[in-house]
Order: sequence, then structure tokens, then C-alpha cells
Amino acid sequence: MNILLIIDPQNDFCYPGDENGIGKGALYVPGAEEDMGRLAWFIHSNMENINHIAVTLDSHYINDISHQNFWTDKNGNKPKPFTQITLDDVKSKKWMPLFLPDRVDEYFEKLEKQNEYPHTIWPDHCLLGSEGAAIYKPIFDAISLWSKQGKFFQPIMKGQYPFSEHFGAFAAQVSFDDVPETNVNVNFIDELGQFSTIFLAGQAKSHCVANTVKQLIDYAPGLVQKLVILEDTMSDVNGFENFAEDIYKRAVELGAKIMNTNEVE
Repeated sequence: MNILLIIDPQNDFCYPGDENGIGKGALYVPGAEEDMGRLAWFIHSNMENINHIAVTLDSHYINDISHQNFWTDKNGNKPKPFTQITLDDVKSKKWMPLFLPDRVDEYFEKLEKQNEYPHTIWPDHCLLGSEGAAIYKPIFDAISLWSKQGKFFQPIMKGQYPFSEHFGAFAAQVSFDDVPETNVNVNFIDELGQFSTIFLAGQAKSHCVANTVKQLIDYAPGLVQKLVILEDTMSDVNGFENFAEDIYKRAVELGAKIMNTNEVE
């Protein structure tokens, strides 16, 4: 029994725009359209061998802790995309949240204590209800054809709590006891345990895919040996190349395989 777990195959990450680059995804990952072409081919070529497909969908409000509109400095300026904000920046009021400052303090304290990825401001992306949040058409078409065999694909929403970043498939970067959707999705982890192979694909290799792997290592290390990371279906966010090398190295040490789509028998 095989499951294909696709991380965030959405327009804002995957759509390169038209021939003039018009309409490009808000957080387009260079090479993502070629990655998704190979993934679509993989789905078409393995219709009978893929027993289940789960798809994470990054989903944000405009006022999100990782978006510009959430923040201001003393002069009313917004942080530029790709600005990194630290706990010290918040404490010193270099950057000030416009919403629930106590919750924001708690987020940054936990984030840095847990040694998670540094907090980054992104271009507004995958806004709830937007075209950018939709599944990239070649992948949607492939999943639709697969579904017409009488199968159901499983959407997994993430990122909807605006006071925590949420990269990985299984939990937000920071969990809050009073916000269940930020906590570890033990039901989905248990579900993965029913499959002999977990094919992993999607965007971006440096962030959401890498943190999905990291969370499996942290929360279900016994499942890592079932993991087949389809390396030619993912690319790094520009400027973050090789950012997650240590995570993938650790996964291989625990038994994960890293393969290209055309190497899967």
C-alpha cells in the first residue's frame, strides 16, 4: 500500500506566469513548474500503484504573522519580504505587531527556544479563497484523473492560524494548547502508519517539505524508513538553497530514500 503526500502544490509556489512572467505566483519557487510536470507524470504513470493521495494546502489570512501587514516599525513602515524578525526585534520594538502582542511574544519565545527556522516575512501568499491558493492545474488534473478510479484524495489545510508559521504537514512551527489546529496531527500520522511506502513531493524543498520531514523525524521516527523523497519534484526557495541539508541527511540516516520519479519501479 502506497501513499503520495504532496506538499503545497499551489499556484503561488508553482505558477511561473505567462511568457512575459505576468501572473507569476506570489512566492514562486524557481523550477517548480518543471517539478510539478514530473510529479504529474509520476501520478499518471502510477495510477494503479498509488493507493491514496494526501495534499497539504497552505492557507493564510492577509493579516498573518508572516505577512507584511501584520507589522510596523515606529515610523509606520512595513517590513520588506524576506526580512527576518527575532525575539529581540520584538522586545526592542524594532518591529511591532498590530495584533495580540502577548500572543506574538509567546510565539517568538517558543520559536527560538525550540530552535525552529528563523521567522521570515513572506510576500502575501496562498490567501484563503484566492487563485494563488488553488492547486496548480497540471497536478489538479492528474489527481482528478486518479480520483476517477473511485478514489478520494485527502486535503490537509495548514497555516490558518495567523499567529504561528506553519511549514510542515503535521504541526505548526509553534503549538498553542488553545488552538488545536496548531498541535501535532496524530490522526494523520497514525494514518500514514498504515502504508508501506510514503512518497513525498511538493514545494518548497527548503521549507515546507523539509519541515514535514523534520516533523516525521521528531514525532514518528519509525515512519521515516517508509519515506521515499521524490527529489526531482521539489526545489528550494530562492536564496535558501541547501538550507535544509541537515534534515535530509538525518532522514537518510534513519532509512529514508531519496530518488527521482523515473527511478521508482
